[in-house]
Amino acid sequence: MPNRLAQETSPYLLQHAENPVDWWPWSPEAFEEARRRDVPVLLSVGYSSCHWCHVLASESFEDPETAAYMNAHFVSVKVDREERPDVDAVYMEAVQAATGHGGWPMTVFLTADAEPFYFGTYFPPEPRHGMPSFRQVLEGVRAAWTDRREEVAEVAGKIVRDLAGRELKHGAVDAPGEPELAQALLGLTREYDAAHGGFGGAPKFPPSMVVEFLLRHHARTGAEGALQMARDTCERMARGGIYDQLGGGFARYSVDREWVVPHFEKMLYDNALLCRVYAHLWRSTGSELARRVALETADFMVRELRTAEGGFASALDADSDDGTGKHVEGAYYVWTPAQLAEVLGEDDARLAAQYFGVTEEGTFEHGQSVLQLPQQEGVFDARRVESVRRRLLDARSRRPAPGRDDKVVAAWNGLAVAALAETGAYFERPDLVDAALAAADLLVRLHLDDHGRLARTSKDGRAGANAGVLEDYADVAEGFLALASVTGEGVWLEFAGLLLDQVLDRFTDPESGSLYDTAADAEQLIRRPQDPTDNAAPSGWTAAAGALLGYAAHTGSERHRTAAERALSVVKALGPRAPRFVGWGLATAEALLDGPREVAVVGPDGHPGTRTLHRTALLGTAPGAVVAVGAPDSDELPLLADRPLVGGEPAAYVCRNFTCDAPTTDAARLRAALNG
Repeated sequence: MPNRLAQETSPYLLQHAENPVDWWPWSPEAFEEARRRDVPVLLSVGYSSCHWCHVLASESFEDPETAAYMNAHFVSVKVDREERPDVDAVYMEAVQAATGHGGWPMTVFLTADAEPFYFGTYFPPEPRHGMPSFRQVLEGVRAAWTDRREEVAEVAGKIVRDLAGRELKHGAVDAPGEPELAQALLGLTREYDAAHGGFGGAPKFPPSMVVEFLLRHHARTGAEGALQMARDTCERMARGGIYDQLGGGFARYSVDREWVVPHFEKMLYDNALLCRVYAHLWRSTGSELARRVALETADFMVRELRTAEGGFASALDADSDDGTGKHVEGAYYVWTPAQLAEVLGEDDARLAAQYFGVTEEGTFEHGQSVLQLPQQEGVFDARRVESVRRRLLDARSRRPAPGRDDKVVAAWNGLAVAALAETGAYFERPDLVDAALAAADLLVRLHLDDHGRLARTSKDGRAGANAGVLEDYADVAEGFLALASVTGEGVWLEFAGLLLDQVLDRFTDPESGSLYDTAADAEQLIRRPQDPTDNAAPSGWTAAAGALLGYAAHTGSERHRTAAERALSVVKALGPRAPRFVGWGLATAEALLDGPREVAVVGPDGHPGTRTLHRTALLGTAPGAVVAVGAPDSDELPLLADRPLVGGEPAAYVCRNFTCDAPTTDAARLRAALNG
């Protein structure tokens, strides 16, 4: 019989709706029930495409005896971290502070006042590798709650006090300048893996935001070392198993430092960020590999993540049916030589094995290999390789596909809008721009209310109940700003301004300029979450700084520029010490140092000269440059005001720091003005 989660929209919560556990969603009623029964709350946090979340569920939450014990002695609350990143952030901070590490699934035991007193991540069904079993944990917590309540209360109170004292204080009062960005580059150089690309060791995550900083730093300073790290990292990832060599798109991370074996789940935010980075790498270098990967990743998002309503789903699972009814990580993606021969025949199978690095020993498990590109493609017959790729992709499409988390997350869709709009414009793919417009339209229609407030998620055309957090406002604004530059439609600039006013009014500390992840009027948790560090996606803090700066460049708003500069002060403090974790903040600081440049292209719609100048402007590498295009003196976009044609011809105006160059009708001159 379904439990309370059957009424939820989250695919992750719905996966647990048939559990024998009497789950509650996160709600005041759950904590009232715990108080009434005088039992602790068991908080379980995960997400739909989390491999170990599924393992814990199958081992423990689907076990009738374990579920009966949970039901008798706890109020069990299930949270989708992607729907409630605020709840996840608060309790993950407690887990990391207490244990030194974190991850999902996250298991936290709380009092009826939502105060944590014991936590962990995955617990096995029996003691293993020094870990207690899940049942032992449950019994131990119950015993402590029953026999040592004062000790539990003391621990919970201390944890809450410690968390309350963690409100971010930073000494910097202004934005980072040349010295801090140079120190950040030096720090990245020290952590760079020269042999394999990327930074640090295993597991290795795609450093998309750091690469964006490196590209912008090179564009502004000419530093060849920055460009080399960006280019080599992108090439290594694109040739590795973390990239889907048949269907495009990136897995979440590599379990090894060589990018060979991925954790196979594919997240929207990773692919949106990487699509944009590879497009920017092509813009800087003309790399054919970067062009191919940007377009294949864009096509992957549209083909496999687009929803019926025009938005983009959150993720594809790592696991799928291996053909025997058993769900196995990577089953959809890996190959053996025998499987290649079955699809291709012996001759083409030998070519495919050499081309994609498939061996008898395998690079994954059980003699299976993850497809890579270990050799230069030029030594193979391109036509034959394309035939092989097409046939393998067709054969793979007949395998049981990984599950898809269909919820639409506002922030990640904002990132996808920006990536698809720019990639479509750069490579003259209007279908990609149309996909970006459709997703943006969905965000306005379904997620944005009449007061400028965002819903965090939607599913099947129905907005979720959870309020948007800072990253939602910032990333959606970023997507709308990209659309304004690509389409010349002023409505997207207006919507961006509406969202950024919410950031200033409801997420910003007026005294310090610090930012919070939740609004001032949001549900009060035991701590108001606040994190300026980038993780797999830009933090709400750094994303807001970037969007505020872009909006200020479009409109001349001093209020928004000042807010961006104040927000960037945390990057001045963190950038030199931890550059890998403020990549987007450093990239935004590069834009601030460069101006950013403001480009107005004026000319009749559809005129060849207008189109050429507009595309040239979009392809400029000046960090964070904003572009407006439209008819002379149009009131559609502020940058077009008082910008006439030149000699009756379309023209481009480039300004920065309150100084404008002479307008030009020559695309080559415009290119030079934006690439130096």
